[in-house]
Amino acid sequence: MKIHWFQHVPFEGLGAIEGWLTARGHTLTCTRFYAGESAPATVDGFDWLIVMGGPMNIYQYRDHPWLRAEKRVIRDAVAAGKRVLGICLGAQLIADALGGKVYQNAQKEIGWFPVMAVPEGNLSPFAFPETTPVLHWHGDTFSLPPGGVWLARSEGCENQAFAIGTRVLGLQFHLEMTPVEVARIVVECADELVPARYIQSAEIITGAGAQPEAEVLLVSLLSKLEAG
Repeated sequence: MKIHWFQHVPFEGLGAIEGWLTARGHTLTCTRFYAGESAPATVDGFDWLIVMGGPMNIYQYRDHPWLRAEKRVIRDAVAAGKRVLGICLGAQLIADALGGKVYQNAQKEIGWFPVMAVPEGNLSPFAFPETTPVLHWHGDTFSLPPGGVWLARSEGCENQAFAIGTRVLGLQFHLEMTPVEVARIVVECADELVPARYIQSAEIITGAGAQPEAEVLLVSLLSKLEAG
């Protein structure tokens, strides 16, 4: 398949997703908004859209005017039956573009905390395992867009994942980051690592290493999206 992905900052790339996709013969193209690149005019050129994370808020139109075009592409991709995966900011953008709301979570959630499956997601093809340790780095959250099926929650944030049908998936957390990417975001976003209930120290975050359960979940979700 032809896969297009949106990158908002240089330190949040595809991570482990890239190797999985290329190993399966898919081709990749990218819009790097931080470098001044423009969103595609249409969705005809790709089969699968992946929207990555970033520290900006999805409503910062003055600072990031490309957000409006990005949301248009997301809406068009979903309407055209494309596969669409959003991670962290990407999940918030999907939720907003499809009619949900994005707002401040009661707590920032930064570090390795488990997400738990919820009963509402049991019938979805993306049903989650009972509990999985994952990396979080967010201060906002979202309400489910119309038609969204709730998949997972955490102690610090109720809406951690949602799906719409078999081709749209939003994840509030990161499964894709390898230890190299984790070390980089800890440096780039060090100012956010202040003492709080759901914020871990840089040492704890980088010391966690690879989480096998997170890797297994990532491959499972990607495989199901690929099957569509």
